[in-house]
Amino acid sequence: MKIKLNFFGATAFRKLACFTCTAVVILLSCRDAKAQGNPKQGLGALLTPENCAVLLIDHQPFQFATIGSHNTQMILNNTILVAKTAKVFKVPCLLTTVTEERGGKIAQGIQDVYPDQKPINRTFINAWQDQRVVDWVKKTGKKKIVIAGLWTEVCVAMPAIQALGEGYEVYVITDASGGVSTEAHEMAVQRMVQAGVVPITTVVLQAELQRDWARTETAGALVPLIFEHQGSIGTSLQWEFQLLKAAEQSKK
Repeated sequence: MKIKLNFFGATAFRKLACFTCTAVVILLSCRDAKAQGNPKQGLGALLTPENCAVLLIDHQPFQFATIGSHNTQMILNNTILVAKTAKVFKVPCLLTTVTEERGGKIAQGIQDVYPDQKPINRTFINAWQDQRVVDWVKKTGKKKIVIAGLWTEVCVAMPAIQALGEGYEVYVITDASGGVSTEAHEMAVQRMVQAGVVPITTVVLQAELQRDWARTETAGALVPLIFEHQGSIGTSLQWEFQLLKAAEQSKK
């Protein structure tokens, strides 16, 4: 007695077999990924003063004049705050510009944080194609790179995506970056996220580096930066300090 096994048809049967094999491969890959741990999950995915370096790219007059995605004063304020935060936590921070003879020097407020550092002035649009930038990063020994720059869609996205391909974990500070339009900025962030970049904000950088307010050696230096650069957060913190001071005085 012969049993017909080809009621699906030969083509359909082959497709089913192919689908089954693909499903098995996916399940095995997921199992292996879970076993190895996701580098974007867990405590190790957070930034620390010891595991990261900062790149501030092309915060220059020409680029600021063409920003359409954000208020430029906000970007400048946040970038200065990033530079100051890196300095407080002794995180290596590189300043770099592109054709500054045409686009202008890096914004003075940023340069003032590192008065002795001469920004790497490039001709490459993509900073990661300038060997001096890559060598600087390698010299730090850090595998997590934090990037902010102008424009998001070009001078941030290009090095971020290339660095990912070379084994680095890349974090982009979206509120210290900006594009020529809201769409340009948002599409760039989406593209980078699809590639594996982790988007963060200035506040996230500060919080992850500080992590514990009992770390008084950095907390004391961080609070004045919050007062100066973080608007309503700084105002709220000042109010909290006033209440604490009033409570202490009432006990006397």
